[in-house]
Amino acid sequence: MEQRSNAIVLERRSIRVKSRSMTLDTRTERRTAPLSKTQIVEAAISILDREGEDALTFRALATRLVTGSGALYHHVASKDDLLAAATDDLIAHVTRQAASEATPEQALRTLARGVFDTLQRHPWIGSVLSRDPWQYAVVRLIESIGQQIQSMGVPGPAQFNAATAVMSFILGLASQHASRARLFPPGADQTALRDVALRSIAARWMTLEPSEHPFVREVAKILPDHDDREQFLGGVDIIVRGLRSLREDAMDGDGSDFCR
Repeated sequence: MEQRSNAIVLERRSIRVKSRSMTLDTRTERRTAPLSKTQIVEAAISILDREGEDALTFRALATRLVTGSGALYHHVASKDDLLAAATDDLIAHVTRQAASEATPEQALRTLARGVFDTLQRHPWIGSVLSRDPWQYAVVRLIESIGQQIQSMGVPGPAQFNAATAVMSFILGLASQHASRARLFPPGADQTALRDVALRSIAARWMTLEPSEHPFVREVAKILPDHDDREQFLGGVDIIVRGLRSLREDAMDGDGSDFCR
């Protein structure tokens, strides 16, 4: 009986020793396994898409990547840096697509469409873009827009105004998505919630005084059923046509008034 008891004790000790050995091996593997910034950014995007910005913590990211927080801080200094890197990664993909177009007009439309679709797939980007107008993703966007405007032949004095007009239009979209992301929690049926919100707004607009708000009341008739993407791209088309007219006007005159 005593021999059997001793055997059980020895077996349990052996199991504990093996378990500790396996844990040490795992920790060693976690510390020495290579980890790139690209992997960190991709994991961060996955968390942001599924659970929202509040769910992105260094602890959650370390758990997903099976590593320690120290390995993460080697590549990104803070959560803000991580959000900026994730945003820039997605915006860079959009600007590369735009750069491959045959004409600057097509490139601007592709850029705008790409930003819209990216914000639809990753709503959290709107908050990041609208919070920090000096981050590199914004610089990347303004550079892409500016290059296309230059290629279109827009006169020099008007290039800055034209680029910032396009940029403001795009960042306005980002702000709208940021507001929507705050109103609608991650995982919610945003299409259904949007429809309910727009119908409520339209109903309130229709109660306004007709003589004071004729336009708003007219818009209220189409507001609930309008397509956001179609509306946005329609606005982009109006801007592109305006840029084209700047070029044509510059060919007819000296272009001295374009910067006013």
